[in-house]
Amino acid sequence: MAAFELAQINVGRLRAPVDDPRVAEFMDVLDEINAVADASPGFRWRYQTEDGNATSVRPYEDESILINVSVWDSIEALGDYVYRSDHTAFLRRRREWFERLEEVIVALWWVPAGHRPSVDDAVDRLEHLRRHGPTPHAFTFGRRFASDTAVELPADDRDVCPA
Repeated sequence: MAAFELAQINVGRLRAPVDDPRVAEFMDVLDEINAVADASPGFRWRYQTEDGNATSVRPYEDESILINVSVWDSIEALGDYVYRSDHTAFLRRRREWFERLEEVIVALWWVPAGHRPSVDDAVDRLEHLRRHGPTPHAFTFGRRFASDTAVELPADDRDVCPA
């Protein structure tokens, strides 16, 4: 068993409230998107409320910002889910449901195997990345760090993330 797993947070500003018809299609497929993640190789955990998702959690003043926090066994496993699974079709359509944000919307970091980050920790990691850029504390697909060192790994040219 690996000593570390990869945690991630991604955020998005929904174009309308969750009960608005403009985002109804996204809300209707959310369980499907989550099921793809849950069944993906390398998936370990995702934050969810009793509703089975995290759409009711609002850690930001802006109530339109949704979050997703999950843990994976590796950067590669998360990348495969994001860019090479049935999730990719939904990712391509994200602008239909989410506004384009100029700031960083995803942060990655290593956690001890079995650790499940809190929403507050995940938000802090994203804010750290926004303020300081990629570091071993919080990084991106494009500027990544190994789990056991502060050595930057080769870049991945897909420095975008799901919303």
